Amino acid sequence: MTRKTLFYRLPILIFLALLIPAETAAALTETGLASWYGGKFQGRQTASGEIFDTAKLTAAHKTLAFGTLVKVVNLDNQKEITVRINDRGPFVEGRIIDLSQAAALALEMVGSGVARVTIEVLSGPESPGLEHRIVPGEGRVIIQIGSYGSPENAAEVLEKLKSAGMDPRLEEAAGGLTRVVLKNIPEEETQGYLAKLAQTGFPSPLVRRNQ
Repeated sequence: MTRKTLFYRLPILIFLALLIPAETAAALTETGLASWYGGKFQGRQTASGEIFDTAKLTAAHKTLAFGTLVKVVNLDNQKEITVRINDRGPFVEGRIIDLSQAAALALEMVGSGVARVTIEVLSGPESPGLEHRIVPGEGRVIIQIGSYGSPENAAEVLEKLKSAGMDPRLEEAAGGLTRVVLKNIPEEETQGYLAKLAQTGFPSPLVRRNQ
């Protein structure tokens, strides 16, 4: 390409660059160290104004907007969890995200205290947060762990949840599927159940209205 050709094309290239959304140009992933916090911070106010709850899947980040959903992957064991940003931090060099205890449990990093992770922005603050996926239904919800084509697989999950101290039930669904569910859960206890399920190996259950 000659200098003259570049001179004529430059305004066009600048115009096209301006059409690219800032969100597309910005990096949506980040790799670094994750830490976690809980204990003495339980019940304190976060930077967003929310009250910190160790049982909720939340996290602190230095710059991401409050309400942003972020997928966090532990690079040591490939465990992953989705958290909602509601606080600021961490304020230690090299650390990129500070997780609640529930999220740290799901990633199996509580013992080590820190873990090398990749974080990926899933959606902005205008999207419902993880906690807001719960639909109120007279104060009770149903947590659906999964639907299985094989009754044997459903029974295996059932026993695993029972061993973890939960009271799961089986439901027959359309198409010959069998659902494993936790029924009649008080809405205020939902986040605790979600944290425990994540720790047991079920990080993405469906929360639905109690029928």
